Amino acid sequence: MVIVYHIDNYDEMKQQLSSPDFQKYITELKRTFQEVVQSVLSTENVLSLHDFFSENFTLLVRVDYRSETSENVEKAIWQIADNVQTSLKEKHQIINMSLNTGYAFIEKNNGFLQETIVKAHQIAFLMAVERQAFKYDEMANKIKKIIVNKEIRVLAQPILDMETKEVRACEMLTRGPCGTSLESPLRLFSIAKQMKCLYDLEMIVLDKTLEQIKSTTWKQDIFINFTPLTIGNHRFVRELMKKMKKYKEITPKRITIEVTERESIEGLQYFIPNLRSLREMGFRIAVDDTGSGYASLHSINEIMPDIIKIDRSVIQNIDKSSVKESMLKGILLIAKEIGSIVVAEGIENEEEALVLSRYNIDLAQGYFYGRPASLNRSI
Repeated sequence: MVIVYHIDNYDEMKQQLSSPDFQKYITELKRTFQEVVQSVLSTENVLSLHDFFSENFTLLVRVDYRSETSENVEKAIWQIADNVQTSLKEKHQIINMSLNTGYAFIEKNNGFLQETIVKAHQIAFLMAVERQAFKYDEMANKIKKIIVNKEIRVLAQPILDMETKEVRACEMLTRGPCGTSLESPLRLFSIAKQMKCLYDLEMIVLDKTLEQIKSTTWKQDIFINFTPLTIGNHRFVRELMKKMKKYKEITPKRITIEVTERESIEGLQYFIPNLRSLREMGFRIAVDDTGSGYASLHSINEIMPDIIKIDRSVIQNIDKSSVKESMLKGILLIAKEIGSIVVAEGIENEEEALVLSRYNIDLAQGYFYGRPASLNRSI
């Protein structure tokens, strides 16, 4: 588990004290944090305690949330915050430090540990800084409400032919309820995964997408993201086809199943058989995020995708990086070897687009060509 403690009134305290006194206070704060963490948690469960620019403390602890109750976990998190504040208040009565906290669990079955930790830290940090460290049970209730009421939006981002600049397809992107802490897709899907609601959420995205295609009479292809966990669910193919039968005018040939490559495919019994079934029905398969942390030659070899989508991390500033250009060449060689179409994601300026045009990339996507919008306004 990743826990972030954020000093809400850091700037105010800095103005309140002279520079030497403030530095002494921060040094004492760090020492107090270490002492309190050691007193509240077992030493073997504390993996790391780190301060980032002094106003944020990140605690990495070992917690089995499947056996540990959410009440016990939250009790320990808030006990640390309360003890730190109380201890410092006794020594510095004129200073009233305010700590906010956020946390996120790390799934053990994810293949690329560093990336899952970073993702969990992002969620915990946002919860702490935005004062949205709501209780674990509250998160579960929010997610359940979203699923029951289907309170999500799907936006379409155009995918263009790089040579002709014609729109060939759209990728459907998800947003949670407007103006809420779960509007961000990163937080929405991460928390849904923690609450064991990921499959239900992704099937709602499918429902919303099919509804939009029908209502807007969209004729081009559609890309829909699914995590390996959902694709590898034994119910997925059956329920997908059941939903498709309601929309007979939408054929599988128009749908590309986009596998989000940030999740491990290891140990998913039905993943490869389900992909095989989907192909037999006419769906195309794309691998998303190629070139990012977890995307690997092994998974591409296992999936043998019809389409390879190059991650934004490779595309960003590619006009200024010979290393990224070499990465692009390598991905193109793999795509040519297995006969995959290539889509470059996240293109944001003309300089990036020119480099990709020089390498004859098939399709392009990004803010440079079009921002996500309602399907009927995205062409």
